[in-house]
Amino acid sequence: MTTAIYGVGSMGSAILEALAGGGEGEVLAVGGRPESAARLRERYAHLAGVEVVDAAPAAARAEVHLITVKPYSVAGLLEEIAPSLRPDSIVLSLALGVSLADLASGLPEGTAVIRGMPNTPAKVGVGMTVLSPAAEVTDERLARVRELLEPTGRTLVLPESQQDAATALSGSAPAYVYLVVEALVDAGVARGLARADALTLATQAVRGAGAMLAETGEEPTVLRAQVTSPGGATAAALARLEAHGLRHAFADAVTACADRSAGR
Repeated sequence: MTTAIYGVGSMGSAILEALAGGGEGEVLAVGGRPESAARLRERYAHLAGVEVVDAAPAAARAEVHLITVKPYSVAGLLEEIAPSLRPDSIVLSLALGVSLADLASGLPEGTAVIRGMPNTPAKVGVGMTVLSPAAEVTDERLARVRELLEPTGRTLVLPESQQDAATALSGSAPAYVYLVVEALVDAGVARGLARADALTLATQAVRGAGAMLAETGEEPTVLRAQVTSPGGATAAALARLEAHGLRHAFADAVTACADRSAGR
């Protein structure tokens, strides 16, 4: 399978490297301006199966097209590639806030259109991409996209109406976790730990907690209770977090993120 990636920024590069590392066929990187293309050729010269090309040739050669440009650039890109797309093309847009209707209006009739929201852990194979296919996308074509994205992590299919909530809970959530780790590290340093040691401890705690959630299938409430002895140190810490409004802060953050994603 040949995949074209249009716009190789932080997210586009994360997906490109995951696909190339997973041996997922040929990957065509489209960098836009000549200087951008030159930088991409230098950056990915070591990756077998990756070729840097212009948009029109990529549109003619690829079966799956990943749109990872900024939202304001999507309409112009679709206008550029639409005349060259193959009849069996699948277009997956990862541009924030660009609707299925917007995508379909700029593409030839019959093009399979899917809207998606990934996150940056895709670069290390543990990302999450939420997919919302247009009504006419067949199960077979959707399965091809999910298989293609396997090297980046997991996929979840949701209605388009839930994309903004998914952005707030998944697309942006790694940043929330990094902020929590920063806060833990700073607190550890304040208690006398070396910064490197504090970072190791906090990072492993987040990694382990995530693995417990993923591998045990237990509800977070149950796992939290297993760590929390009545009247103990963990209970004291959790009580202080609750007193500072941790739940409200996260609820407010998710609402703000979802609203911004929806253009409000």
